[in-house]
Amino acid sequence: MIDIGKTIIKFPPLREGILIKRYKRFLADVELDDGEIVTAHCANTGPMKGVLWPGGRVRLKYSPSPKRKLDWSWEQAEVPSHNELRKCWVGINTSLPNKLIRHLILANCLDKQLGAISTIKPEVKYGLEGKSRIDLLLEPETSNLDTRKIYIEVKNTTWCDKSLALFPDTVTTRGQKHLRELMGVCPNSRAVLIPCISRSDLEIFAPGDSADPLYGKLFREALLKGVEVIPCSFGFFYDHISWEGIKPFRNFQEQ
Repeated sequence: MIDIGKTIIKFPPLREGILIKRYKRFLADVELDDGEIVTAHCANTGPMKGVLWPGGRVRLKYSPSPKRKLDWSWEQAEVPSHNELRKCWVGINTSLPNKLIRHLILANCLDKQLGAISTIKPEVKYGLEGKSRIDLLLEPETSNLDTRKIYIEVKNTTWCDKSLALFPDTVTTRGQKHLRELMGVCPNSRAVLIPCISRSDLEIFAPGDSADPLYGKLFREALLKGVEVIPCSFGFFYDHISWEGIKPFRNFQEQ
């Protein structure tokens, strides 16, 4: 078990600089603190609403390899917080949340919500047509009171309205499909949506109705069908990520 505020993942120190621009979805030009200008890979191909700040500070990972086109990867961005006295670092690498949630499960941080887990399988095919892939498929221990398989869909969540964490930040037909697929495994299996809140300054999760009204509608339908929601929060630092606990969620739509 990892205590709130403690490190869940540690890594070599990231390099800091200033974001010049992000372009062609996958690319970002950054001026490092030593004056060097580099081009980094941007794993987040969405609009990055609220976290894309040219002129703002960012953190990059340097990992040269013959298999990579770019030696640098954009990992974090510093953004204004709803608390005007400070700023907040946000994790923008969309390939990271699945790893964070897997670490949580292995560290028994979600035992209360999920029970003891025997195996974790990533990217397993499922769904009405068998063409979707679930982020994580869990097999509970036989000692669990509920031994149904657990299908987990993870969503990187960085957009906010003051202290409210919101997903999605744009229309997402893929996300809509994922909610429908999760509903489809109920009640024979457990279906769990985990918003991975990749910033430590947010207190409540809600669907981003203003960005995608249909997603919000499906979110509430999914709750009625038995889909569980476990918003998990993390803090981002230059050499580690901390576990900030499970946050509540709001299921009503503000008028």
